[in-house]
Amino acid sequence: MNRRTFLASALASTALPAIAQSSGAADFVETARQLARLPHRDPAMVLPPPFDALTYDSYRAIRPIPNRAGSLALGNNVVADLFPPGFYFQDAVNIEIEADDGFQTIAYDPELFSYGDRYFDAPPELTPGIIEDMGFSGVRLRSPFRAPDKLDEFIAIQGASYFRAVSLNTLYGLSARALSLGTGGPTPEEFPVFTRLRLSRVTADRIRIDALIESPSVTGSVTLNIMPGEPTVTDIDTVIFPRTPLATVGIAPLTSMYLKGPMRASVSDDFRPAVHDSDALKILNGAGETIWRPLTNPAALQTSVFQDVAPKGFGLVQSQRTFADFEDQEAMYHRRPSAWVEPKGDWGRGDVILVEIPTSDEFMDNIVTFWRPEQPLAAGGEYRFAYRILWGSDPAPQSQFAMQVVQTRSGQVHEKPGHLQYIIDFDGIYPADFELDLTGTDGTVYAVSIYPLDTRDHLRIGFRFDPGNAAVAELRLVVRDADGSALSDTWLHRWTPARDGNP
Repeated sequence: MNRRTFLASALASTALPAIAQSSGAADFVETARQLARLPHRDPAMVLPPPFDALTYDSYRAIRPIPNRAGSLALGNNVVADLFPPGFYFQDAVNIEIEADDGFQTIAYDPELFSYGDRYFDAPPELTPGIIEDMGFSGVRLRSPFRAPDKLDEFIAIQGASYFRAVSLNTLYGLSARALSLGTGGPTPEEFPVFTRLRLSRVTADRIRIDALIESPSVTGSVTLNIMPGEPTVTDIDTVIFPRTPLATVGIAPLTSMYLKGPMRASVSDDFRPAVHDSDALKILNGAGETIWRPLTNPAALQTSVFQDVAPKGFGLVQSQRTFADFEDQEAMYHRRPSAWVEPKGDWGRGDVILVEIPTSDEFMDNIVTFWRPEQPLAAGGEYRFAYRILWGSDPAPQSQFAMQVVQTRSGQVHEKPGHLQYIIDFDGIYPADFELDLTGTDGTVYAVSIYPLDTRDHLRIGFRFDPGNAAVAELRLVVRDADGSALSDTWLHRWTPARDGNP
């Protein structure tokens, strides 16, 4: 699941069935409905030289020429740039852009791009029979949303059904997907692919993109309405047509990276105190709890399940926001966005799933979270999910509780091998009398301490943990007032042994 290589398709190209198409708003839904009744069509291209052997650098040296594949006007100073195929992006994406006389498909042509002299002797010449079988790999949109004299990129769609966005004050970091299948499960993961993108002309401050998704198990239609700003908003409507029963479907999946931080910083020995795109999963559940679950880089793949009914929202948070938190002038992790998913309507019963995958470097997306309905999606059915993703510095709604988790740290207790010290910091005013609701499913919690930091608006809670012979332990902390009502977010943490056998 390398953050780049897992986007590549390993399938062979096949012919596409003829599907009736129209320019109406329901075009993509009806096309997906028809495709679900047919055998899966494979969008993977057999790429000719030089596209079949591009490296990361040579791929980046292929650039869209303005007014050909680049700077295509969508109105209101919004432009689109099309991505070429190659490198890890081998699935053909058909691109349509709205014109005066309707939507026009842009035919792929290598002459739409320029080729850097450092990597290419001359622009590639392809025979007509090969060109017709090739397509684009995605699109990015730019607008002057940061400054009136510069067109800045605010969303990119490329690779499987991945897309990512930035806000006024953030840089690219974590990604979203239209759909996930089998993520974190015992069988190989399946990656639905965007095979068609339609870019409408901009109306007011919204940019609309319609997309078709396909995979062996499912087809679907996705509509994105995008509003760049702080935060950047992506309103998403998805219609899913399962070909087979989908018991491991993931709705509104977010994908991120966590290598190291104040929790088990010894995972990676380098000069930076933290390396991550996100450091916590936050959930606002249907019962009114705000859950804060710090992310980890575990010794073995682990999946956490948070049961819920009618969730209010969930997301991956980047809570550390100063340069000193990361000390990385190139990656600028302190400017990576958080992403917050807000369901529209009642999603019923299900689970927020968190998958954490071991990684030894920062080039692998090892964190995934999504919503999984309680009941599998039936083959031949039609399912609709509407939600909003907010991308920004702090897009999640404020907790209803007076005290919010802002930091978690842990480390070994040196005089007691095998024991751990935990530190949890809360921001927010708290009363003179309060109680700690601190529990562990296994092992022993002891030496609990409370440190007021500043004056009644920053509280540090510490405790030690002896795992004993436990293979796993779930730790939970809530600050309560004298009558037992919650004053704080609910802090959760899963302890598992580290890779070297230490706690």
